[in-house]
Amino acid sequence: MARRILHLDLDAFFAAVEQRDKPSLRGKAVVVGGAGPRGVVATASYEARRFGVKSAMSGAEARRRAPTAAFLGGRFPAYRESSRIVMGLLREVSPLVEPLSFDEAFVDLSGSDWGDDLAGRVAWLRAELTRRTEGLTASVGVGSSKFLAKLASEAAKPDGARILAPGDELGFIAPLPVRAIPGVGPATEQRLITIGLYTVEDLRGADRAELVRELGTAAGESLAALAWGRDERPVEALRDPKSISTEDTFAVDLTDRSQLEALLRRDAAQVVDRLHKASLFARTVTIKVRFADFTTRSVARSLGGATDGLDDITSAGLAMFDEIDIRQGVRLLGIGVTNFSTSAQEKLFGEEPPVADERVAGPGEEVVLSGVRGRGDYHPGADVEHAELGRGWVWGSGLGRVTVRFETRGTGPGPIRTFAVDDEALRPVDIDPLPMALRDDDA
Repeated sequence: MARRILHLDLDAFFAAVEQRDKPSLRGKAVVVGGAGPRGVVATASYEARRFGVKSAMSGAEARRRAPTAAFLGGRFPAYRESSRIVMGLLREVSPLVEPLSFDEAFVDLSGSDWGDDLAGRVAWLRAELTRRTEGLTASVGVGSSKFLAKLASEAAKPDGARILAPGDELGFIAPLPVRAIPGVGPATEQRLITIGLYTVEDLRGADRAELVRELGTAAGESLAALAWGRDERPVEALRDPKSISTEDTFAVDLTDRSQLEALLRRDAAQVVDRLHKASLFARTVTIKVRFADFTTRSVARSLGGATDGLDDITSAGLAMFDEIDIRQGVRLLGIGVTNFSTSAQEKLFGEEPPVADERVAGPGEEVVLSGVRGRGDYHPGADVEHAELGRGWVWGSGLGRVTVRFETRGTGPGPIRTFAVDDEALRPVDIDPLPMALRDDDA
């Protein structure tokens, strides 16, 4: 009996959350990310995609293509909350859920009671997801493997479902271009086209030895198997993270070491916070530095034991950074931890813990980051509240002023007002949470 694997992908997730929470943006072009000259697009709404805007595109190119789109900084607490609700719902279907990201997961339906009326069950799942998230939608695919389920959900986009009967799967994938197979990027696609292989059906007729000769043993064998729909990868319900990291891309190249060290300390604190939430301990710290000429240097250092200590991790990062020449300018700086343990381990040979560097950045202008997260309390899209006018979000800011549109997901489009940035009646606030009945706090 064929396995039944479900793949769920939330539609334009980050942008959809923003449109849900901001009624005036529904049906409009919305881009999350792309701030600053080096920012990249995290997600574009389907309205923005009609202009050619897509994920990973530079913010400058996205603005050129869709100059009237709303460009918003990311609100990750809002995305995490909706993601928790969705993953909790999937775990009600089956205990075998493998989240891939905030907005995507595999579900092995052998752990469910979905034996009959699969189409009806999938329809219920999609409707219940929309109800619990107050308006988000998802595309769902079902097949006998992860590979086929993911291709089915891609075919169902946006806001649809595609259930592949076992006997229809090979016919479904046969006409697809070779680039539809995971791992086939532009370079591999061009090599396959050069030898006359354009579609999945072409791959089936290819000589396996020729594929191995062109792509190497592992890639050639894998491609030959996937062309016949063979993918035995299990749904892994408990996936331990391989690394935890964060990084910043700067709008201008930085050469002030104290400024960069302050950013490294801040990012180390974020990494340690995530380490605590995962109940893990790290043995290795890594820093990543990208220079003005785009060359990148990564340096790793063992901690001697397994720890979740902020001082240990920060000190290791600072010590490695101290050895790097930054005179040409730094455009990206990051820190991460790897090599995890589920329990703390003492350092070998009675080593003393390193002493954290207590230097702080001197006075000066705020560092301008370029990326998905919004910068400052009043970045476009940020949640705010006015003492008299209530909840709203930042429409725009600059020159000492903040423009706010007063609306929430439960209202219609609201009015716009402008205030001085130091107006005591205006303050940043946390996200407006979804009703408790819709949240899965244990997910």
